[in-house]
Formats: sequence, structure tokens, C-alpha cells
Amino acid sequence: MDLGSTLLSGIWRPLLALILASVVVMGSPGPSTISVTAVGAAFGVRRSLHYALGLITGTIAVLLMVAAGVVAVVVAIPYGARLVGAVAAAYILFLAYKIATAPPLEARSAQAAPPSFAGGVLLAIANPKAYLAIAAVFAGTTVIEESRGVDAAVKLVLLSLMIVLIHLAWLLTGASLSSLLRDPVSSRVINVSLSAALVITTFIALLS
Repeated sequence: MDLGSTLLSGIWRPLLALILASVVVMGSPGPSTISVTAVGAAFGVRRSLHYALGLITGTIAVLLMVAAGVVAVVVAIPYGARLVGAVAAAYILFLAYKIATAPPLEARSAQAAPPSFAGGVLLAIANPKAYLAIAAVFAGTTVIEESRGVDAAVKLVLLSLMIVLIHLAWLLTGASLSSLLRDPVSSRVINVSLSAALVITTFIALLS
């Protein structure tokens, strides 16, 4: 077996472990994933895409900050973590209200605007679960032991791809509920339930 085959055979196992960890830890219900599901359900895929792209951009920014050690600096600042948490809680409560009060699909007009790209970025950056989950996955697996730089680069690329796939999967899951959202009663129940789940998962993350 040549050197290339040896390296490849030694890499695929940690790569698989990294992918599985990202699906379980980063893909589990949390403020970001629940919010994109709720927005997708309330506004449909096309109108929610900007918000989803904002979440993806913000979450990748969190990944870069974790890799660069910026998160450790922010947490070390007195009240830094609490300030981030307060910003997250305020915005998520506003987002939950907007989702809960969204009208049924057929009653919506252009005036019922979905959350923006900037709103997605803000929630992702202020999402307390993102830092914990990404840090756990990023630091918990070593793909290439021979080079820390190459190892970090590989994990950055792979985790960025997983962030995209995870958010799009949750968006499509939410949008799949759209057939139920044409009925006023079903629409209100689903929107309020998703809003409640968003608030609950956020405060669990803040308290953890």
C-alpha cells in the first residue's frame, strides 16, 4: 500500500466521525435550526431563503471565530457572555412573536415580510448554542494529526458544508408543513408551537 492510500485510509474514519458529530450536535434542535424551520413553515422556501442564507453566513462566521479563538476572548471579558445572551434573547423573542402572528398562507400579502438576511446573521452570531456546539465538534475530532494547520482547514471546509446542508434541510422541513398552513386554525397552532419551541430551546441554551 503506497503512502497516499495509507493516508487516505487513516483519514476517512475521523472524517466520518466529524460528519456524524456535526449532524448530531449542530443539527439537533436549537435556536438557529428551529427558527429556520419556523420561518420556512410560516413564509415558504422562496421567501425564507434570504433569512436562511443569513443564518448560514452567521453560523460560518461563528465557526471561524471558534477556530481563531475569538470566542474564548469574548467569554473572558466581564459580562461578555451575558451581553451576547441578552442580545440573543431580545431578538429571538421578537422573531418568535413575528412567527406566531404570521397569517395563514393564502391570507399573506407582500406586506407580511419574512425575517431578513441581516436578521439571520444576527441570530446566528448571538445564538449561544452555536458556540458550544461548534466548539465541541471542532475541538473534539482530529482529522490530520501530522499538521494542525491542514487539520483546521479541512474541518473548516467540511463543517461549513455541513452548516449549509443542515440549515437547508431544516428549511425544507418547515416548508413541508405549508399545506397545513392554509387552514387558519392549523396555521395558528403550528406557528405558535414553533415559536414556543424557538423560545424554549433558546433559553435552555442560555442556561446551559
